[in-house]
Amino acid sequence: MRKINAILHRDLGYFFAALIIAYALSGIALNHIDDWNPDFIITKTTVDLEQSYERKTLNDDIIRQFSSRAGEDSFRLYDFPSDRQVKIYYKDATLLVDIENATGVYEKISRRPLFYQVNVLHRNSVDWWKWASDIFAVMLIIITVTGAIMVRGKHGFSGRGKWLATAGLVPPLAALVLQNMH
Repeated sequence: MRKINAILHRDLGYFFAALIIAYALSGIALNHIDDWNPDFIITKTTVDLEQSYERKTLNDDIIRQFSSRAGEDSFRLYDFPSDRQVKIYYKDATLLVDIENATGVYEKISRRPLFYQVNVLHRNSVDWWKWASDIFAVMLIIITVTGAIMVRGKHGFSGRGKWLATAGLVPPLAALVLQNMH
């Protein structure tokens, strides 16, 4: 039985290693969502135009000129949020131009490599992934239990393991107690 336990623990650990790392990275990113955007990189650049414009004078050719100043070859569409602004839309970017002040803000969005993909999994954004995630959670429980009973004696669970496991309960219990005090 001990041999089967060790094999199960080892093989499940290897099989789920990549997913454990993915969920850990995503967890760190999502914990700090107020500090940075874990999914997207958003860059803003100021664009200066040669002159000011009136709304009625704007046409596709002028919009192309604005786009060129932002480094874009073509635009999808544009609209007017106000009489003094035109907003131009691109594939993964926008340019908001203040036509009276002859300035614009070009905003480009791109997926943050690796973090975007692992966050999709962690948030269960893929419909069927919640079942894979549930299976993964059960496997983590099995990996934990098989690891806890793997070693015997003073280094095993009946020795120092029970004290370490008990100490491991302190941070989450303290967090819950502190949360309930507010």
